[in-house]
Amino acid sequence: MKLRRVVVTGLGALTPIGNTVDEYWQGLSNGVSGAARITLFDPEKFKTQFACEVKNFNPEDFLDRKEARKMDRFTQLAMVAVDEAINDSGVDIEKIDGDRAGVIWGSGIGGINTFQTEVENYIEGGRIPRFNPFFIPKMIADIAAGYISIRYGFRGPNFVTVSACASATNAIIDALNYIRLGHMDIAITGGSEASVNEAGVGGFSSMKALSERNDSPETASRPFDKNRDGFVLGEGSGALILEEYEHAKARGAKIYAEVIGGGMSADAHHITAPHPEGKGARNVMTNALRDAGIDPTEVDYINVHGTSTPLGDISEVKAIQNVFGEHAYKLNVSSTKSMTGHLLGAAGAIEAVAAIKAIQNSLVPPTINHETVDEGLDPKINFTLNKAQAREVNVALSNTFGFGGHNASLVFRKLKE
Repeated sequence: MKLRRVVVTGLGALTPIGNTVDEYWQGLSNGVSGAARITLFDPEKFKTQFACEVKNFNPEDFLDRKEARKMDRFTQLAMVAVDEAINDSGVDIEKIDGDRAGVIWGSGIGGINTFQTEVENYIEGGRIPRFNPFFIPKMIADIAAGYISIRYGFRGPNFVTVSACASATNAIIDALNYIRLGHMDIAITGGSEASVNEAGVGGFSSMKALSERNDSPETASRPFDKNRDGFVLGEGSGALILEEYEHAKARGAKIYAEVIGGGMSADAHHITAPHPEGKGARNVMTNALRDAGIDPTEVDYINVHGTSTPLGDISEVKAIQNVFGEHAYKLNVSSTKSMTGHLLGAAGAIEAVAAIKAIQNSLVPPTINHETVDEGLDPKINFTLNKAQAREVNVALSNTFGFGGHNASLVFRKLKE
């Protein structure tokens, strides 16, 4: 069957370096770090005392107070980013067919703040079972998609993907395919995460996954640098409005880019470590390019997973060299996690926004905080170090890899009429 074309008509972002898409892009373009000492709880007893938090966020500025209290922070972040994306798209909710409109969201963990709070209250209350009646609805990861659909009357496919740090990318791929196959005409998709709390920081720290550069948090996320020592935990949300091309044209929508393909794979290697030769990363990029129907030489920019971990960065670069060959030296590579930190299940959403904005603005955001060359990485690859670089970006690839060996990649292209 002939697949329908899918385009991006709206964007929303709530990130550690900007609370709107424009602020976020400005932060990316200028190489701003979102890392600082944690304010959401007292981190004094923790080995890692910093993170990339969303700044100056009060959910009651956007949501009814009673409604906000029924939501975990990850859902609050989702609602705000989606509201921006809907407004940006210019879609008239009253004029679209709600039965042909869906919500496919992503979150790796969901309501971890709610879970921690309820367990603490249970222990502090002498183990008396007095739980908040909204405990379960606030905690479950799928609730974000539920709230979004209720708000906008989208009655089509509705679910949340959970694949660790690949969650939002998986959600966007699912939305792409549901539209391509004719199951819906428009979708709200993306992802949100809010895991900067004692449980989140403590859990990742105990795995030795987090940077411990407490004396200089703003330089702690340093993908591809020889002295990288782990990722920086982040939080936030990114939202995309995807539409079938003719549906978007019929309402005169502005179009940011076309989504031309997505790929998925598994490392089948280890629950947390990447395959040392990057086999899963190689396969997922190959699958995405095959699905998009393009040659590797057509890619101009890769927004890499690039978490700033010693093993992960090397395996991803090996995969890029394997897939792209000599063309690996002609494209731009950058890790925006150097600025935003790692948003876990929401990473793929804000990084998709970054890739789309790179296409729109002919500008590749940088990989900041690079100081020392890692002899294990090929210096001929253009990692877009420390400063944004101007270049025409017609095709951008966005990679996300998660614990459990889950890999997902998306391909965006400048619209061709």
